[in-house]
Amino acid sequence: MIEPSHAFQGPHQGQPVRTAGKALNQARAAMILVHGRGARAEDILGLVDQLSSPGFAYLAPQAAGNTWYPNRFLAPVDSNEPWLSSALGVIDGLLARVAAAGIPPERTLLLGFSQGACLALEFVARHARRYGGLVGFSGALIGPDDTPRSYAGSLAGTPVFLGCSDVDPHVPKERVHQAATVLHSLGGEVTERLYPNLGHTVNEDEIDFVRHMAQVLIPS
Repeated sequence: MIEPSHAFQGPHQGQPVRTAGKALNQARAAMILVHGRGARAEDILGLVDQLSSPGFAYLAPQAAGNTWYPNRFLAPVDSNEPWLSSALGVIDGLLARVAAAGIPPERTLLLGFSQGACLALEFVARHARRYGGLVGFSGALIGPDDTPRSYAGSLAGTPVFLGCSDVDPHVPKERVHQAATVLHSLGGEVTERLYPNLGHTVNEDEIDFVRHMAQVLIPS
């Protein structure tokens, strides 16, 4: 178990990080998996067996109270503070620990589901650089529709996958489109897939796509 960075003192600092796969000092690549509202780190680690990506270290941080921020991702950003900044700090701290173990961001894939997907997308947009990949299952960028999206930096060709139902009860498809547009404008190689009448869940097509993304980071 790895403890996250204490650079930002907030509700999520000091929460555990669950791990699977290779130890960081033995891994060739890393994946940070961010759970959704009401879930636990162990829940999203359940994807590891499906992803079948040997050579990876998997790290799943735990949110305080099983929730990264209290209100919907569509709410005013300030209404989700200080939880949001605390959650973004957790991801930042994990990336620093992964890099310190010798795995650079270029070989680190960030993946989130639902609230965790929103968090992962927002972190990468705010910290644009080349990553091994970015995956948002049923998520979008955080904030109301009119939130300014003038992010700095470049994703420099980072592979990005956004998958969601076209009738998701929590994530309007228009916001998935917006996230795809913004991340593309930042230099991401974006794949967006909306699935007809899918529930708020992850399907096999999405898993297959991410499995390929991961395999590219560890050439045979």
